[in-house]
Amino acid sequence: MKQLIFFAVIITCLYSCSAPSAPADKIRTENLALAKKFLHAVETKDAVTMDSLLADNYKGFGPSYGDSVNKEEALKGFKYNSENLYESVKYTRFQNIAVTVEEGEEAEPGNWVSNWAEIAIKYKDGRGPVHAWVNAVYKIKNGKIVLSRTFYNEADVLRQLGYKFTPPSE
Repeated sequence: MKQLIFFAVIITCLYSCSAPSAPADKIRTENLALAKKFLHAVETKDAVTMDSLLADNYKGFGPSYGDSVNKEEALKGFKYNSENLYESVKYTRFQNIAVTVEEGEEAEPGNWVSNWAEIAIKYKDGRGPVHAWVNAVYKIKNGKIVLSRTFYNEADVLRQLGYKFTPPSE
């Protein structure tokens, strides 16, 4: 009998250390779907869907250190680029990972999706395509993107467009 009780205690302990709960899995699945829908909106130049996915208090940072936009500015820039600059933007490879940050000084607590992607951009004036590795992270709250940080090598994109870089003279 003692062995049976001991076995039951062990099973109970192991069960309590099992995989994350269904609600946490559901949140991650929903957040991954939201990020994928956002990427699709970029590819299809769908400003209406993008608008629906960004929270009213959205703040976007990057790619440069001092770059930041709110929702209105992000949509305005996206619409301008879609109508006047980009023939196409294509995510040729990407990987999304959903995480929940519980606490920390450097990362805001909450639900995040990290996206690593290779994009190809063709320009309406015939330039390109240019290829860039892009890393973007999205903080998601209540089914909306409230914050994003986007990083890519702007100098490499400009190099692919034919710009020459000259070191400053001494």
